[in-house]
Amino acid sequence: MQQKVDDFRLKLGEKEYIPIMIGGMGVDISTSALALEACRLGGIGHISDAMSPTINDRLFGTKFVKNKLKNYKHNVNSSDKTSIKFNLEELAEAQKNFVSKTMQAKQGEGGVFINCMEKLSMNGPRETLQVRMQSALDAGIEGITLSAGLHLGSFELIQDHPRFHDAKLGIIVSSVRALRPFLKRASRTNRMPDYVVVEGPLAGGHLGFGMDWAQYQLKEIVIEVQDFLKENDLEIPVIPAGGIFTGTDAVEYFERGASAIQVATRFTVTEECGLPDGAKQSYFEAEEEDVVVNTVSPTGYPMRMLQNSPGIGSGIRPNCEAFGYVLDKNGQCAYVDAYFREAEQGSKKISVPDKVCLCTHFRNYKIWTCGHTVYRLKDTTNLLDDGTYQILAAEHVFRDYQFSTDHSIQLPVPDLRIGADSILKVA
Repeated sequence: MQQKVDDFRLKLGEKEYIPIMIGGMGVDISTSALALEACRLGGIGHISDAMSPTINDRLFGTKFVKNKLKNYKHNVNSSDKTSIKFNLEELAEAQKNFVSKTMQAKQGEGGVFINCMEKLSMNGPRETLQVRMQSALDAGIEGITLSAGLHLGSFELIQDHPRFHDAKLGIIVSSVRALRPFLKRASRTNRMPDYVVVEGPLAGGHLGFGMDWAQYQLKEIVIEVQDFLKENDLEIPVIPAGGIFTGTDAVEYFERGASAIQVATRFTVTEECGLPDGAKQSYFEAEEEDVVVNTVSPTGYPMRMLQNSPGIGSGIRPNCEAFGYVLDKNGQCAYVDAYFREAEQGSKKISVPDKVCLCTHFRNYKIWTCGHTVYRLKDTTNLLDDGTYQILAAEHVFRDYQFSTDHSIQLPVPDLRIGADSILKVA
């Protein structure tokens, strides 16, 4: 009998989980609802702390962004953004509010973790990351996954927190070369990560590779990480991510010693996902040639997205005074430089072809980052009579991963509320 994902368990400390982890997609794409559903079903769900003040304003009616803009409105037309800082007390309040409200709704035996990106530098990389992590711990988050950076000093930022040894802590890496210095630095705190997510070149969003990403294979990198850990007598669960589209894909990794999988692409088109329905339909409609890896991100990382993302080429004025999440430690942003370079040309309509304003476009869901396998999503659901695709339930996708075999994908029961004409015709 073929094995399925449900035949395995992820053990972190004394607790066991269904070995399915939903990645933390920002900005609020991996919503609390999506993370909580994974938790209810016995797996692990992530929320993302990308732009948590902005998320609070949208969900809870706070005014963090409005207040920040008010403080720096005088600087809107300036190319010098070095003076723009986040109020750390307000940042802590926003993070605690977002996380605590999520944790209060928790049900089930799974886990709710948060994804924290080092590249979300906020013109104060060290202090803002420390506040975000400590506030998440204060609010009861069960785990923190470190992403988008080497995180060499991240453990040290929270080593004095009373929950430092209580919460589950992990990191996303794309190579042994990235993992080695992190573990060496973490050893100073007498604390190893509870898990390592190995993200391959087919993942969505920012990649831990150069533009030569296609030369790498996830399976090979996972083996290298497993061998490295074994050579150093470290028993740390390894969790592959990026391009794992079926439960059978997952089992193939489990049979090679992986402890769980991290998945995201198939959950982008679920009811619980934070993407607008129009964007979900664009994901369904995507063909493989629509998926590109480019360098338009001001972070310096290559980024995978749909090439028809409406934010690409936009010359929107930088909104650092309201947002400013990717300003580096010197208050610099590659998009700000590119925008004012184009503005100096004197054109009435500014277009910036080489960079995008991530803060604004991510907030408005106009940069459609995606995993390479996004073009396969149309094969996971029903095409309705009105030409749209049926949005899926997160539970349906989760269960499909959990119980499917032979690389099969179970289609959902047709939704009688939409496309009813086509169903009646078949009947």
